[in-house]
Amino acid sequence: MHARTKLKIGIAFILGSNLLFLTHGWIYWMPWSAAVKATLFTIFFFTPEVGTLIGAAVMGKENYEMFRKKAAVIIRKIRPAGNVSLTRHYVGLGMFLLPLVPAYLQAFKPEWLPDSTPLRWQAMIAAHLICIGGLFVLGGDFWDKLYALFAWKARAMPDPLPEEPERPLPSSAGADEGGE
Repeated sequence: MHARTKLKIGIAFILGSNLLFLTHGWIYWMPWSAAVKATLFTIFFFTPEVGTLIGAAVMGKENYEMFRKKAAVIIRKIRPAGNVSLTRHYVGLGMFLLPLVPAYLQAFKPEWLPDSTPLRWQAMIAAHLICIGGLFVLGGDFWDKLYALFAWKARAMPDPLPEEPERPLPSSAGADEGGE
């Protein structure tokens, strides 16, 4: 088999297995037994890892390294910009934290979003999409902060406070201190 063919088959395995994982949501609405649904959920959950391993094995080391480098270049190009404005930061934080609202509603007021209503699923999907959008609104610096949250050795380094200029004391200060 030619190297180009191996590369195409490997990419098909990697991308196909990851896309298959994203389609597992339709299983919930199928009229199948709980055992069949659980089996398919489990299979689809591990599909990206298995497909990536198979794709990398089919590609070979040289093709996989080339694919990985090109994918990294594409991902770097779509990375959100850093140094966002204060307003954009607050809007992004609001979008990032908004999914907590329907989650708390389901936990503490389940009668407002019952299991049988399609509004529940629509609210959860909308909230998750808003959360993902919030990550992009927050920008690249937030991604670094989010990474640091999960890095064991990461330390928060706040900006140093600017030094305040010395202010002269008012003229009445110190008048009671033995001068009379």
